[in-house]
Amino acid sequence: MRLRSDIWVAAYLRRCSSEDVVAVLRRRGSPEAGAIVVKIDRLDGFAALFSPAPQSEKRDGYDRLFARAHAEEWLENDKIEAKIAREIAFDSDLWIVEVEDRQGRNFLDLA
Repeated sequence: MRLRSDIWVAAYLRRCSSEDVVAVLRRRGSPEAGAIVVKIDRLDGFAALFSPAPQSEKRDGYDRLFARAHAEEWLENDKIEAKIAREIAFDSDLWIVEVEDRQGRNFLDLA
């Protein structure tokens, strides 16, 4: 059974806080099963966006896997915001978490 989205987000925010990294909930989605995207802002005009990995990447022992939502390692902040706007238009139950870390750490399980 998969962990509810609201519980996962609360735990992720605490994980970031424990590393002294600022993370905020920008948008609350469906508590039970809303998809979660995580924006990592390096605070230098560049950011990365992580979204749920395809089901084909599923591995035992991992509740949620994420994958970079773009080919480049880092994109300009406005391009990431445009991607987020398209995601919201596609999925109204979407959760958005934003992390501000100059080192670009994400603390996610990646596919």
